[in-house]
Amino acid sequence: METSLVFFSQLNMCEPKEKPFFKLIHGSGKGDTSKEAKIRDKEKRNRLSLLVQKLEFQQDILSNSSGHLAKETRISPEEAVIWGESFDKLLSHKDGLKTFTRFLKTEFSEENIEFWIACEDFKKSQDPQQIIHKAKSIYEKFIQNDAPQEVNLDFHTKEIIARSITQPTLHSFDAAQSRVYQLMEQDSYMRFLKSDIYLDLIEGRPQRPTNLRRRSRSFTYNEFQDVNSDVSIWL
Repeated sequence: METSLVFFSQLNMCEPKEKPFFKLIHGSGKGDTSKEAKIRDKEKRNRLSLLVQKLEFQQDILSNSSGHLAKETRISPEEAVIWGESFDKLLSHKDGLKTFTRFLKTEFSEENIEFWIACEDFKKSQDPQQIIHKAKSIYEKFIQNDAPQEVNLDFHTKEIIARSITQPTLHSFDAAQSRVYQLMEQDSYMRFLKSDIYLDLIEGRPQRPTNLRRRSRSFTYNEFQDVNSDVSIWL
């Protein structure tokens, strides 16, 4: 009996020490601030968006690798050379637009060309209800903050669009489309002309497998102003 009392007494002595330790382990998250939570949410969105784009890109590569290029209309070196004369000539050619879009996918920046194409289609709208519907769709997909395919626009341009989106006109996206066009012409187009995708075409060489080049530009500067750099979040 005496041995039992000593045993239970020892258990009681340990109890006060275990409870604070348990509270320390399970209560550590209570001090998180709303700003820290917001940062974590942004990092999660960024990782998820990158993962989705990688999966989409890999699926696209797998589907293209099995005879996809052979099924397409063959592009002659002479046609491809014309694309190098100007960015406008590239976009005005159906195969040029497809090839440039494929190149942008390797850089995860296809949202730029998809926005430009959406604007071109929008300007052909005639029915007032169709104009409102398409304008809202473009705004939610490409313009608003945290849009799934947000394009890189300055604050002033985005504010003008936001104020006019309830009563859109066929020119509501002109400034934004022009801005994205200039970015592609001065940046992506220059890299496209030096890419294997384009050089293989003008040399008449078989198309080689496409490789990833860099992280997506879909993540805008504003998203990262208050996020601490951490290389591990991209792994």
